[in-house]
Amino acid sequence: MSKQAGLSVLGQDGAACCAPMVREPLGEEAAAELSRMFKALSDPIRLRLLSLIASHEGGEACVCDLIGPFDVSQPTISHHLKVLREAGLVGSERRGTWVYYWVLPEALAKLSALLEIPAMSAKTPA
Repeated sequence: MSKQAGLSVLGQDGAACCAPMVREPLGEEAAAELSRMFKALSDPIRLRLLSLIASHEGGEACVCDLIGPFDVSQPTISHHLKVLREAGLVGSERRGTWVYYWVLPEALAKLSALLEIPAMSAKTPA
């Protein structure tokens, strides 16, 4: 196991506490966690699902609202939602016969913090 510290989640005040990749190398554990998230988002259907859930009124969406925009079967949508859930990007809860999904803000904060490039350290290619 690496001696490097992993990326932390948001602090209590909501400010990102993580060092971007350009300032501090990723530890083994953090890289594994973040790569699962990025891998989950590498599929266009999953990326669209995440966007639909995040932009849905009230911040959560019923699976019944997520099937219509896609030309795939309901079991395929369920599979993609399971991948997003296992990657730690969305949470879910069964209510009666339907499952509701919401985006986990701390997961998006981790991805965002990793990709943040401060203006001072951004370099343009020669």
